[in-house]
Amino acid sequence: MTLLKGVCIGAGYFSQFHYDAWNRIPDVRITALAELDESRAQDISSKFGIPRVYENIGQMVETEKPDFIDIITPPATHLAILSVIAPMGIPAICQKPLAPDFDTALAMQNLVKNHDLRFMVHENFRFQPWHREIKRLLEQDVIGSIFNLNMRSRQGDGWGEDAYLGRQPYFRDMPRLLVHETGIHFIDVFQYLAGPVQRVYAMLQRLNPVIKGEDSGLLIFEFKAGGTGIWDANRYNESNAENPRYTFGEMVLEGEKGTIRLYADGTITTQLLGHPEIPHPYIHENRGFAGDCVHTTQRHFIDCLLHEQEFETHIDMYIQNLRVQEACYRSSEQRLPVDLEPGF
Repeated sequence: MTLLKGVCIGAGYFSQFHYDAWNRIPDVRITALAELDESRAQDISSKFGIPRVYENIGQMVETEKPDFIDIITPPATHLAILSVIAPMGIPAICQKPLAPDFDTALAMQNLVKNHDLRFMVHENFRFQPWHREIKRLLEQDVIGSIFNLNMRSRQGDGWGEDAYLGRQPYFRDMPRLLVHETGIHFIDVFQYLAGPVQRVYAMLQRLNPVIKGEDSGLLIFEFKAGGTGIWDANRYNESNAENPRYTFGEMVLEGEKGTIRLYADGTITTQLLGHPEIPHPYIHENRGFAGDCVHTTQRHFIDCLLHEQEFETHIDMYIQNLRVQEACYRSSEQRLPVDLEPGF
């Protein structure tokens, strides 16, 4: 078995899911992490058995000589980090949001291309087990061509004066929140399931006055292949699900032969026309984050490295998700539908 040596950058809230997943991938050994906050670095190092801690990224990479790098820091730091590591030519996986704005994302894309860097965006929602299973059902033509894909999300973590402080306080100061931080996941999932988006219409608003960005929205998508998608979401109101962060909502896919439904507990059902709704058996586990999708994402990254395959969420593909995201914000500002440019 080939053993790949990795290093990580970051020790914030979400990094715990990364470190846990790396420890469960037998082909991987994480030898070091870089983090400016000494207390957080030591906590992560002790909890997950990371041998060495650095403050300087360049020094860490030079000393450790890793086979890959995992970037687990806020989006505003990604370009600077990539500027350091891209010339070294070491494959990297990077958390989303990819960048604080579209121009910075394009600058990252140019760095990746100029250095011929193997680079994957850590877009983990498409790797949630229910989305993988729904994709498999669609490929088996269980419900035929999709007419409508509808997702309703209520996270309930953004109400009150202390919204987001307990987990990810930097959310409060983001000028763009709902679509930029959460909606980008579902833009990717929708395109993964239904194909490229050709037109969007978005209505966004801020419900909680203590934050800067939008926390509520209705996003309507038209797909090139036909059919529509709707993401009805806010981070303010609460779900009645036992764990609203398991599936992050409920989804309905309607096609010419019937319907696929995803429930908040991960249950999938199918209902063919003229027949009752029946449960669809598949395996999902309430482990790690959202069905252990971080582990599945990182397993995909490692498998692609080992077998020299293309990442599903390579940067060129992900820029197309960001184009849809930008169209959503333009649509909301203009209060008009926005077409994606020809060739998208």
